Order: sequence, then structure tokens, then C-alpha cells
Amino acid sequence: MSAPRVQASPLNRLNANLEALGLDAVAPMVPDYVRLVADGERDLVSAMLDMTDAQLASKTRADDERRMRMANFPFVKTLADFDWAFQPSVPRGVVEELATLAFMERGDNVVLVGSPGVGKTHLAVSLGYEGVMAHRQVYFADCAGMVADLRSHDDKGTLARRWRFYEHCSLLIVDELGYLDIGKRGADLLFQLVNRRYRLKRSTIVTTNVGIGRWGEVLGDGVTASAIADRLCHHCTIIRITGRSYRLKDVGAAEMGVEEGAGE
Repeated sequence: MSAPRVQASPLNRLNANLEALGLDAVAPMVPDYVRLVADGERDLVSAMLDMTDAQLASKTRADDERRMRMANFPFVKTLADFDWAFQPSVPRGVVEELATLAFMERGDNVVLVGSPGVGKTHLAVSLGYEGVMAHRQVYFADCAGMVADLRSHDDKGTLARRWRFYEHCSLLIVDELGYLDIGKRGADLLFQLVNRRYRLKRSTIVTTNVGIGRWGEVLGDGVTASAIADRLCHHCTIIRITGRSYRLKDVGAAEMGVEEGAGE
């Protein structure tokens, strides 16, 4: 006769089932809650509620971390990290209103204009971070890199699929428009992207070191640049930052090659 099959205890089987179902936050809590219920310190319903609350919290954290990875931020900074005193040209009330994400509900855009280093990307990432925390799909891309990506997919015949990715994002952040030359073909692709998102009422944040009126110069096509600006700025908050570069704020006049008293 074969020996009778030995089964695991109900508690071990329960733990195995919970782990197999992906309820990894609940499984370690079961022994403690079994004891609490047995001792009369918890009823079954409140024990189940505590454990499922823990599982939901764990799932929310995992979802937030996944969206943060997918957002492709070059760094993570919030508005709490922004030095408002150093950049008084930034309208704090306007930025904090944007952080409520009402502009995304309306499908509006944001354009941040200023010289390199004044905090444009910091503000854009901070607004994107608020989007991630509100469970929206956010994607950050530098303009030249994004255009190169679109051009590559166009060459391979897979552009239609790539359009769907960029269209699907609740918030697309395009960093440093005008910083690098993207050529006429790149400008055409950028227009198509902006136009698609405009039709779908998807919000886009653009940072640029070039005034909107000069986009034709950097894009190499005044007509295309005008069409891009027309769609981006139709429903848009434009913030112009005129302060000094953060990266140079600790550099003295001598290091900058400026004579003491010059410009006074």
C-alpha cells in the first residue's frame, strides 16, 4: 500500500493560495490575524478589512512606482524643491494652480520660456510628478530625442504604432524645443504630433529657450513653426522666466569674467 498523501496545514495552504493570487501583502499578515481572531481581539470582517487595506496600499505604491518609471523623468523634483525667491519672475500662484491639474482636465497646454538653467525643466517635471501621483500617464522626452525616435519609426514603417504611444499619454512633456536643430523633416513630425494631441485634447508641456515668435528660425520653416505655435498656444498658459541660471548662482563675478562694478 502506498503511504497516505500528507497535505500541508490549512494555514500553509492559505498562504500559498494568497501568494499565487498575487496577494503578497496579505500573506505575511495571516498568522497574526488568525491569532487575533482566535483570541477575540478582532472579528473576521475587521481582520479581512485590515489585510485588504494593506494589499491595496501595496498595489497603489507599486502602480505609482511603475508610472514613475514609465514617465522617463531625468530627475524627480517637486514644487516644494523650487526656489521661488531665486526666480521671482515665476508666477507662483499660476504654477500652483497648474499643479491642481485642472489644465489637463481642459486639455490645455503649458509653454515655459527662458534661458538655460532658469528652472523650466524643474517646473515641467514637478507638474508631471503631480500627474503621476494623480494616476495619469505622463511621459517626458527631450525634443531632439523624441523627433529622432519618430524619424526612426517612420524609416522602419512603424510610425502609426508610435503615434498611438505619444497620443495616449495624458500629459506629454517636450523639453528644450529649439535647443538642437531637428531639421525640416523633424519639424514636420513635431507638427503632426502636436496636431494629433490638439485634436484629442491631450495636454502638452513644452520648455524652450527660444521665444515663440522665433521658432521659425530654429525649426527652419516659418509656416510649420507657426502651425505648431497656433495649436500649442490656442488654449495655453505661457510662463516666461527671466531670472539667472541656477547652475551659475554660486559663481562670482570674477569667475564669470565680469569686472567689479561693471554694468552699475
